[in-house]
Amino acid sequence: MSVAGVAAAAGRILVPIIAGSVMAGCVMVGPDFFTPTVATKAGWQPSNRQDPTVSQRREPSIEWWRRFNDATLNKLVAMAYEQNLTVRAAGVRIYEARAQLGIVIGDQFPQSQSVGAGYKAERVSKDVGILKTVSKIVDFDPTFQDWSAGFDAGWELDLWGQVRRGIQSASANLVAKIADYDDVLITVTGDVATAYITIRELQDELALARQNVNLQTESLRITQLRLKNGVTTELDVDEATALLNNTKAEIPSLESDLAKAKNALAVLLGVPAGQIDAAVDRPGPIPRPPAEVGIGIPADLLRRRPDIRAAEMRAAAQSAQIGVAKADLYPQFTISGAIGFKATDLSDLFTGKSFTGLINPGITWNFLNYGRIRNNVRVQDARYQALIVEYQQAVLKAYAEAEDALTAFLKSKQQAVYLARAATSAKKAARIALQQYQEGTADYSRVLNTQTTQLRTEQRLAAVRADVSTNLVALYKALGGGWQPANERPFIPEATKEQMAGRTNWGKLLNEDAIPQDDRQLLVPPSPKENPRRYLSADW
Repeated sequence: MSVAGVAAAAGRILVPIIAGSVMAGCVMVGPDFFTPTVATKAGWQPSNRQDPTVSQRREPSIEWWRRFNDATLNKLVAMAYEQNLTVRAAGVRIYEARAQLGIVIGDQFPQSQSVGAGYKAERVSKDVGILKTVSKIVDFDPTFQDWSAGFDAGWELDLWGQVRRGIQSASANLVAKIADYDDVLITVTGDVATAYITIRELQDELALARQNVNLQTESLRITQLRLKNGVTTELDVDEATALLNNTKAEIPSLESDLAKAKNALAVLLGVPAGQIDAAVDRPGPIPRPPAEVGIGIPADLLRRRPDIRAAEMRAAAQSAQIGVAKADLYPQFTISGAIGFKATDLSDLFTGKSFTGLINPGITWNFLNYGRIRNNVRVQDARYQALIVEYQQAVLKAYAEAEDALTAFLKSKQQAVYLARAATSAKKAARIALQQYQEGTADYSRVLNTQTTQLRTEQRLAAVRADVSTNLVALYKALGGGWQPANERPFIPEATKEQMAGRTNWGKLLNEDAIPQDDRQLLVPPSPKENPRRYLSADW
């Protein structure tokens, strides 16, 4: 057989396969996914949106922490992006989902069952049966050789879209993992900022406590001097001593809380406790919020919050699973076959006359299992409906979190204004009371009361100023800020990629440029010419 004959024979085997692939794109059972309807919110509560310090202009909040104008905070967030282990684990799960997508993409194509070559040699006895008679007449070689090479493969035609629905499900799962990663970034960034603000608050309260210790030490000295001069009693000295030691007793507690806050920050930064950046050890002011905050409109939450996008994509993945289950109700068509060469002499193995092939179409239909299959479809549909409800719940939760954070931010700002006035007056009253006590026109109880009020008011003011910044952090988190698109930063550090690549052959899957970012359009694989970045390439 000539080379042309080999090609013709191979063509007769491949034609049914090609025809099957054309047929396989005709039908896709199961529902197509659409974003579930959700309750809409036209605007924020009137009391919130009418505040002059907030506006409904759209503001990119990807790097909201920079609006605090605190270089140390910016550095800490950058460190968390690079070193936080929770972020790193979420990034690795993206590559797991991408590998799972590659598995289901491979189901579209024929799968090789075996590829190989063989050699068999056999020598028969000339003194057995008819060979004994033949050997007396004709001298023949009793040794036989058999050389072979080839492969066989099987293919299940995707007539009902079972494989394509599986690809849709795996694609949506990949996007959900990317959204989960973005959501982790939001959480970690907010936690870093909150921990840093807490550290600055505790440092401020420690400074206030030490200042009041100095003030109360001076008051004790004055009472002791007046007692020595016989113009007062031991009661004043005892009261001054009690107040001083009560204030001193607060310092160890504050120092303990400060150490815990620093250790919590160390975990967020991915470093051992006690090894956070030295800049945090130096006391600094509590980060101040910007004069105006752009909060956009409630509808922006659906676009900006990754947890809502993840909930939507989980519903999309489950929607496709209904089609996967429903395809089992219909007959499944398969094509299996083999192509190879077989010859008794190695020199003739790859010639046309040694070509051999086999094609074996088949059909299976589990019609006796209809009850079980239909119930499986119902199971998948029920799970899909539950995820729709979870998506709707995620939207409502986002609205509530944003309103709560906005209200807390605005009310804490009002509270800070009043406490600042109170602290100024309390400090002035304590100074006047001590002066009057020295002059003998006031008793020590007034000094005691005014100094106690000064300390408590200044501590409350420090706490509320921290609350203002912390509530603003919560607001930015609720608005969906604090993550960067993957095309601006890697999912995992290069060192982690090298570690994974050194352990396992990942091929091109660690290349982030080929990971699609668009969630809805990802469900319909585009042409590479439309957008190479979104092309669903995978090792299958």
